[in-house]
Amino acid sequence: MSKSAPSTRYIRTPGTLSREDNSLTFRNEKGLTHIPINGLKELYLLNEISLNSKLFSFLSMANITVHFFDYYGQFRGTFYPKEARVSGKVLLLQAKACLENRVPIAISFVAAIAANIHEVLYHYFKHGNSEIKPYLDWLKKDVPVLLLKMESVPRLLSVEGEIWRRFYETFKSILPEDFAMNRRVKRPPDNPLNALISFGNTILYTKTISQIYHTHLDQTISFLHEPSDRRFSLSLDISEPFKPLIVFRTIFEVVNNRRIQVGKHFEKKYNYCLLNELGRDVFITALEERMQQVFDHGKMNRKLSYLTAIKYDAYKLKKHIVEGIPFMPFLEKDRR
Repeated sequence: MSKSAPSTRYIRTPGTLSREDNSLTFRNEKGLTHIPINGLKELYLLNEISLNSKLFSFLSMANITVHFFDYYGQFRGTFYPKEARVSGKVLLLQAKACLENRVPIAISFVAAIAANIHEVLYHYFKHGNSEIKPYLDWLKKDVPVLLLKMESVPRLLSVEGEIWRRFYETFKSILPEDFAMNRRVKRPPDNPLNALISFGNTILYTKTISQIYHTHLDQTISFLHEPSDRRFSLSLDISEPFKPLIVFRTIFEVVNNRRIQVGKHFEKKYNYCLLNELGRDVFITALEERMQQVFDHGKMNRKLSYLTAIKYDAYKLKKHIVEGIPFMPFLEKDRR
């Protein structure tokens, strides 16, 4: 078990989680561990963990969100306390915005994705990587023009897909050869880089679920992704612009600094590749450090972290839906 931030606990090994008085206990083959709930907001269960209904009642009273994963690192679902921030007015306006104003909102997400990818890659261009310049120019000059012409979400999704596809192609000039990726494969990931991307994206997605929980927004009514009754699709929308800044920056850092190594931190079997226990611990720690990083935001004239910025994006979307205030997701260039 590892603790990467005061408000978050990750449990990586099989065992039993239960309530003991006003705290939690985790028992596995190594013994018993007490988990204080003071300040605890999220639990990540990254393996097969036994629980009971009595524990869920306690977690709900303590306002603790729980994210469930299986042995293979696949996200299985989230338990969060009974919704205290429910607004029929916001729900109706959010549904109306999805029906009547979906394309402009979806465009803003894609514009932010492109702008934040540009910010991440420009660092490497400044340090001598000239191979990525054509892609940077395309992001800066062509993509904004393309977005102005968008009239439907399916066409917009094709542009978004092209942005990500070209982004992945730049990795060969940024990462070492043993982290090569011929194509993006998700379920199951088939090589170390795909394993890092899938796991990192999932952690970011669940963090976004927790942040949206603090607003009146409905998690299932989304704009870029199709609204869904099987997943929290709004969390997919809001997390997208943060992927380059949180997930991919972290991947580039841990790989290029050899904190994550192919021969040491992965488990390979047949047609899939997963982070092993040590690899997950290193990567989770790096992701948490990135999300908790505090910086000055120029436009807001205040300090905030990426995790707080995710919640602010949800609030900004709510203000757009309810008050008509223009909406643009977080842009890395605004932090300077």
